[in-house]
Order: sequence, then structure tokens, then C-alpha cells
Amino acid sequence: MTIETQDQLDKLQSVGGLVARTLASMGRALEPGMTTRELDGIGRTLLEAEGARSAPELAYDFPGATCISVGPDCAHGIPDDTVVKAGDLINIDVSAELDGYFGDTGASFAVPPIRPRIQRLCRDGRRAMWAGIRTVKPGGRLNAIGRSIQRFADTNGYSLVRNLSSHGVGRSLHDEPGEIATWYEPEDRRTIAEGLVFTIEPFLSLGADWVDEGDDGWSLHPPGLEPTVQYEHTLVATRRGPLVLTLA
Repeated sequence: MTIETQDQLDKLQSVGGLVARTLASMGRALEPGMTTRELDGIGRTLLEAEGARSAPELAYDFPGATCISVGPDCAHGIPDDTVVKAGDLINIDVSAELDGYFGDTGASFAVPPIRPRIQRLCRDGRRAMWAGIRTVKPGGRLNAIGRSIQRFADTNGYSLVRNLSSHGVGRSLHDEPGEIATWYEPEDRRTIAEGLVFTIEPFLSLGADWVDEGDDGWSLHPPGLEPTVQYEHTLVATRRGPLVLTLA
């Protein structure tokens, strides 16, 4: 989606702020002994209190209000009776529709006690995402995002999952432009239009460059079960630089 009016921007900021607050609240509530279904219930309550609808339910009939993945799963996990344990690495992805517009955000959380290498992975997952965000400017190339993220990953000894990508968002959960690589794709010649709305969501890993689908038809995990994190923001490209819509 490309923003054309202030009203569109206002509505995208509203839904972006809501999913950001929901993600933050779920992260604060996360603790050993609770189930991922209970955690999902917190997210559902917060979204519905503001009149929003779960985007994965709405768009894909996903069996949950949010996606909650317990490592080694790193994406699209179904909330269920899995009990959170100390030391777990958990990804929460929150997306919703409000007044006809969609917002999408996500983050990985390490449940204490946290091993030093997992603490570094989480820190650097955020840094990788922001490396991509800082490159965004109207007229720039979309592949500059992946180039910056890959440079960060290579420099710091990480791999990037290459069958999960960023995407446009706005009027739908997965809007144009589709499949924005978070690694360098020299063949991608697309440019960033002013007002373009999209996500940046690298999957940074301790060795994985691919994920497989689980038996449930939804959850995704690296074949070698390598620890993998994802951090995601929705943003809009403006003349003043990237405007992040999903800050809590």
C-alpha cells in the first residue's frame, strides 16, 4: 500500500500503535507455568477491547488471535496447551485489522534464565532489524534493506532465514510489494515510493538459512533446530526517513 491521505496515515498509526501495545503487554505477561493459549488470550482481549480483529484469523483462518512460537519453532506457532518453561525462546507475532487497515509487529523473548549466546542473539536480532530500517528512503532500492541486514549478519557471525521475507501491508495483511528479502538480492530492482507501507522482519539465526513446516501445517522451525529470532516493525517511507508505525 502507498499512503495518499492523512486519514490513511492516521488509521495506520492507530492500528500500528494497538498491535505494538498488545505485543508489549504480552511480553510483560510471559512467564513460566502459563500456556501459550493463555498468553494468546491476553492478546485477543486487548485487540478486541479496541474493536480490532486478529489479522491471521481474518485473512487465513489461523487457529489463534496471535502467532506464538516456542523454540525451536520460530514462526506461525499455534497457541495451545504448551506450557512456557524457564529458558524458552518464544516468538510472538501480533497483527490486526482496525477500521479497514492492518498493522503487523513481532518480537522474540527469552524466558529467564537466559544463556549468554541467546541474550546476544536477541540483542542482535533487534540490531539487524534496525540496520534495515535505517536504509529506507523514497527513491532507494528495496534490496538496500536486505544488503544492510546481510552485512550486519555476516559481520557478526549469524545466518539469515531465506524462505521468510518482509512484505507490504496496509489494506491487507500481505499487501504489495510482496516478498521483500531481508538478505541481499541483487536482481531486485524495485524502488521505494514515498508513502510505501511495509514490514521489515529479518529472521536472524545461529546457523539456519531455511525453515520447514511442522506437522500442524502452520509452525515453522529450522531443520537443525538452530535458535532463531525475529523482530518486526511496520513502517512508512517518508521524505524525512522511515516512520515506524508499531512503536509501543
